[in-house]
Amino acid sequence: MTEDRYGRDVLAGTQAVPHRAAPRARPCPAEPGLVVEDVETGWVGAVVRVEKSGGQHVVVLEDRRGRTRTFGLGPGFWVDGEPVVLTAPVGRRAPAAPARTASGSRAVAGAPARVARASRIWVEGRHDAELVEKVWGDDLRVEGVVVELLDGVDNLVDHLRSFAPGPDRRVGVLVDHLVAGSKEERIAVEARRCGPPGSVLVLGHPYVDVWQAVRPERVGLDRWPTIERGTEWKLGILRELGWPADDQADVARAWQRILRTVRSYADLEPSLLGRVEELIDFVTS
Repeated sequence: MTEDRYGRDVLAGTQAVPHRAAPRARPCPAEPGLVVEDVETGWVGAVVRVEKSGGQHVVVLEDRRGRTRTFGLGPGFWVDGEPVVLTAPVGRRAPAAPARTASGSRAVAGAPARVARASRIWVEGRHDAELVEKVWGDDLRVEGVVVELLDGVDNLVDHLRSFAPGPDRRVGVLVDHLVAGSKEERIAVEARRCGPPGSVLVLGHPYVDVWQAVRPERVGLDRWPTIERGTEWKLGILRELGWPADDQADVARAWQRILRTVRSYADLEPSLLGRVEELIDFVTS
């Protein structure tokens, strides 16, 4: 569904090919959201704006980590693997649909939501579901994938037995804190036996809570703090941040504040990104 951004060796197995003439660069308006690569530096980013600086037009590109860099308009760029000459957008018009979704997939403008598949993706709680929706929601609607809440992983096996997964009724499960020797690992092992081979996939990230999958710099931290045992993790985090931490209402408000800082996949940790995209591929293949 999307490119593998997580380690595939794009040079593996390549062979020498006959020389071909370089393709001719085509003019391309630098519309906001267009993903561009600067050939000389290798910088890849989405167009933020075009402006005048020092008497010439320049384009500002923002990469997946939120860093920006300015380049002169003109030749020396690639778009979708083809050489282009970037030009200033023509006139002012209604904002165009983004070239990419928040997950980095190619946007499908105007596509209606597909009828839901029988297969499902399950996540542990509401915060997991809201984060998946914010980054992958457009992709899920195009693919017809429904994300459902488990309200914790403890009842996963019972849910699977009730759902009765099969070859055309797959279940992909995202589990918090899926690390060696944990309770979650034992549940995951049992869950994988709850359907025919290839009908259940349980993947997880190493974090205590999905909050930690948001890059800490998005909330002004160098790293997410370690909370001592016996302290409710989310309340402990709020106290470390200096945010109100009296009750669940404070937790809910804090999560919405954190969620608003997530603009795209670039604001999430790779260990979550890869797992979610594996699950989407699993239930749509």
